[in-house]
Amino acid sequence: MAAQTEIRWHGRGGQGAKTAALLLADVAFMTGKHVQGFPEYGPERMGAPITAYDRISDTEIRVHSNIYEPDYVVVVDDTLLHSVDVTKGLKPEGAILVNTEKPKEEILPYLKGYRGRVCTIDAREVCMRTMGSYFPNTPMLAAIVKISGVMDTEVFLKEMEASLAHKFAKKPEVLAGNMAALSLALTEVR
Repeated sequence: MAAQTEIRWHGRGGQGAKTAALLLADVAFMTGKHVQGFPEYGPERMGAPITAYDRISDTEIRVHSNIYEPDYVVVVDDTLLHSVDVTKGLKPEGAILVNTEKPKEEILPYLKGYRGRVCTIDAREVCMRTMGSYFPNTPMLAAIVKISGVMDTEVFLKEMEASLAHKFAKKPEVLAGNMAALSLALTEVR
């Protein structure tokens, strides 16, 4: 991982992009990193486009602004490709991760000529196979950890299990499904 990694998340209200960004910051903090995780809202309503951000660093983070030139971009809802410039400022040596069932070739025209790595995952398929419900943020979180190398995937899974076990102490079945989705996403990202 570089000394500092910046990630921008694009999603719609209710899809968990904000939650995923905050979870990634929490888990990275637990591994000794310096972190920032924060959302940016427009009109706060279900289905409206939202943006969230992560900064993860080996050293103290002194900048406190939105991220304008991210290393990585996560697109939780591929319908945003039609209306949001998701590649704006994205570094060519980074990557974009898109939740889609479509082959990469079908989404390339919506990426405004971006020449970096383009990764995809069908988060719906991962969710349905592991949880029986569609919560796209869970597989997207694991996929961006793998793509970015922001932390070791085994450490990530261990820390996520501890975090989710606390959050879902009274719902162990939710913990099992989420952990299965995280693990499967690590192998399904393309």
